[in-house]
Amino acid sequence: MLASAIISGIGLGSMYGLIALGFHITYVVSSTVNFAQGSAMMLGAVLGYTFGIRYGWPMPLAVIAALAVCALFGLVVERCLVRPFVAKGSNAWLMATVAAGIVLDNAVMFTFGKEPRGFPSALASAPIKIFGAGVYPLQLIIPLVGLGIAGVMHLVLHHTRRGKTLLAVVQNPDAARLMGINVHRTVAISFALSTALAGLAGILIAPLFSVSSEMGTLFGIKAFAVAILGGMGSAWGVVIAGLAYGLIEALVTSYLGSVYTQIVVFSIVIAALAWMPNGLFGRAAINKV
Repeated sequence: MLASAIISGIGLGSMYGLIALGFHITYVVSSTVNFAQGSAMMLGAVLGYTFGIRYGWPMPLAVIAALAVCALFGLVVERCLVRPFVAKGSNAWLMATVAAGIVLDNAVMFTFGKEPRGFPSALASAPIKIFGAGVYPLQLIIPLVGLGIAGVMHLVLHHTRRGKTLLAVVQNPDAARLMGINVHRTVAISFALSTALAGLAGILIAPLFSVSSEMGTLFGIKAFAVAILGGMGSAWGVVIAGLAYGLIEALVTSYLGSVYTQIVVFSIVIAALAWMPNGLFGRAAINKV
């Protein structure tokens, strides 16, 4: 039971970390977040199922198409629901992104249907034995994908021209603008990347659960809790917090039952934030007077 819980927890935690990385990316670039991240995760799973299972596309092509649509959704959210309010100095983008998620969830419910659908995958059909526990190969692949993406993002940010442009906007948007960097385009790219990561998380996790229009709500809430817990400004902090959250959730479910999972886990989150308000790896803001 312990081995199974640990493997399952690491897989779940990797998914939370991927979605939470989206919150981190948009926050450090623009000091805003997209509260429709959970809906973007659902959109990725639904489109992956629609293209790959319903229409019979080759799965790699179905995944690429689904992620492209998720990225487009992020661009629309940034251009129509975030940028206009930020330009006016308003925080109304908070409610606007929440509303976008609700609209998308209901639009998918009307077109895709309310009933959950199974997402068949060869990687989640036959379990293998590890330390006496039966686990699906997909549960082993998910953490590798999550950590691999985090590593690639680190390399891109610090060793490519586009990454250094993004870092310049993070450090000082006004100075970056004076140097000829298109700040609006950089922020838009960050939103597209964040929703694509959420969509990828949805596609990876769908074969282990089910695909429905409501699947992203709780995942989005948990991912935001992970982002806050790890420290919104720390990429590796978010990833580590995601793994910790997933492990605790899986262990509580295994030993206490699913009835107590959310009570115990969110109580731990509250206690951790009361002890460290800036998150596990966050830093307190310094106000210059």
